[in-house]
Amino acid sequence: MSKNQMKQIKIGKVVVNMGVGSSGEELINAEKIIEEITGQEPIRTEAKQTLPNFGIREGEPIGCKVTLRDKKAKQFLTKALEVNRKQIKEKSIDKHGNFSFGIEEHTNFPEMEYDPSIGIFGLDISVRLKRPGYRVEEKSDQKEIPKNHKISPEETIQFLEKEFDLEVVKEDEQ
Repeated sequence: MSKNQMKQIKIGKVVVNMGVGSSGEELINAEKIIEEITGQEPIRTEAKQTLPNFGIREGEPIGCKVTLRDKKAKQFLTKALEVNRKQIKEKSIDKHGNFSFGIEEHTNFPEMEYDPSIGIFGLDISVRLKRPGYRVEEKSDQKEIPKNHKISPEETIQFLEKEFDLEVVKEDEQ
């Protein structure tokens, strides 16, 4: 890790997503679960296209998500990585240094109990890492972050090991 303040890596945002594939009672249950786990009210996500084989119409609500930033993002990520046994797969990290992982059952979170009337839901967690100065790229169409300022997968691994005492495993090590 660099001592340069502009090279320090931070959590930009954490997006927690639950796709249930249909609207109705299942979606309402998923919204309750995601709100209880994250402490933030979710928004609904809609189908981008019609899939008749699955009974899904374009524009129909089929999931929900929450975007967490700052302290809430770090607190939730710490909790989610504990549930995930403090490890993620190396292939979960993209070339920009962001990473994603899934949790198969919401009941793995300590505050959640199994309720047969609700069922079990899985959730996907995507994390965007950033450095100071990334707003330049977000705010302007002409500017681009220099290559040496972008976050590499190796830097992401170092950040995760240092900040979260996390193990990044190769596919064949599991």
